[in-house]
Amino acid sequence: MQQGALIYAVGVTIAFTLLTCALPLPEFDPKILQVTGNGHHANRHHHLLGTAAELRFKRFMVEYGKEYATDAEYLHRLGIFAENLIRAAEHQAMDPTAVHGITQFSDLSGEEFEGMYMGVKGEGVSGTSENGVGAAEEMGVGELPESFDWREKGAVTDVKMQGTCGSCWAFSTTGTIEGAHFIATGKLLNLSEQQLVDCDHACDATEKKACDDGCSGGLMTNAYKYLIEAGGIEEQSSYPYTGKRGECKFRPEKVAIKVTNFTTIPVNEDKIAAYLVRHGPLAVGLNAVFMQTYIGGVSCPLICGKKWLNHGVLLVGYGSKGFSILRLGNKPYWIIKNSWGKKWGEHGYYRLCRGHGMCGINTMVSAVMTQTS
Repeated sequence: MQQGALIYAVGVTIAFTLLTCALPLPEFDPKILQVTGNGHHANRHHHLLGTAAELRFKRFMVEYGKEYATDAEYLHRLGIFAENLIRAAEHQAMDPTAVHGITQFSDLSGEEFEGMYMGVKGEGVSGTSENGVGAAEEMGVGELPESFDWREKGAVTDVKMQGTCGSCWAFSTTGTIEGAHFIATGKLLNLSEQQLVDCDHACDATEKKACDDGCSGGLMTNAYKYLIEAGGIEEQSSYPYTGKRGECKFRPEKVAIKVTNFTTIPVNEDKIAAYLVRHGPLAVGLNAVFMQTYIGGVSCPLICGKKWLNHGVLLVGYGSKGFSILRLGNKPYWIIKNSWGKKWGEHGYYRLCRGHGMCGINTMVSAVMTQTS
């Protein structure tokens, strides 16, 4: 334990030192400076609640349009912000091939962030059978392209914003349906997450408490089952997103796409890549513990639990070699579409290293089949 603690402490110190020395990286300069500021040591009592932290906090408020109703709330958020500066430095030490720092979520505690922006329920289920719907067929991985990106093919809608609603599962669901429909028809439609938030109450066959529950979370596979039973999903234009749960206003005559079946994908990441290339973007669940502070680069944390999945996203592609911010080596990576708006991450996208089951990326993967006529 003492040796592990020493390694961790050294890692945090090195992260601060490397970040301070990494100023020639122009794309990430402002955020790195925000994280490291005046200090070179991860000390909770060193300038965190002083003038330096408050100046950074005020810049954060301007950049992200933050306002607080009372002085007490302002001071409360300042304290959380100061703690998140340390958390970002800790993440940087644990995840040196990415850049971590101040984001739009830096005034939220970890518990608040998870409650507002995450919403996947249940454990990884890839490769299992459910209600007669089996796992995807085994697919060969030979002759796969070195890199692949469905955005370049026109199969991915713009990055969306779920707001303070744990509806990530709904955005993951619509993303894979949008992609499947595009591949089948050549038409890209923007589908309604709000229909799922308002109307979907489907439950998992094996985890009876894992039911879709609007802004309180859900599962992509549950959503597929609901859509099969409901007869399909409307477009965003006919059932727009509000960011909160309301009365179900689904109109069958407005259905834009019908879901006919769904499948779960085996945990082998090469086979996930093969299915992605041949069938389109995939809905995935992952452990988002490093995403609150993520700014850019290829995230490849030294430790990231694979069973604690709490966030639904869309897998749209992969790359063979990711740029290493701190020159610590190139890594193959997944390209992931998030639903926290374009100000987060790399214009709304996340790159996560590929081939290690990182953060459980391979344990909750699914795809849908849609009706083409």
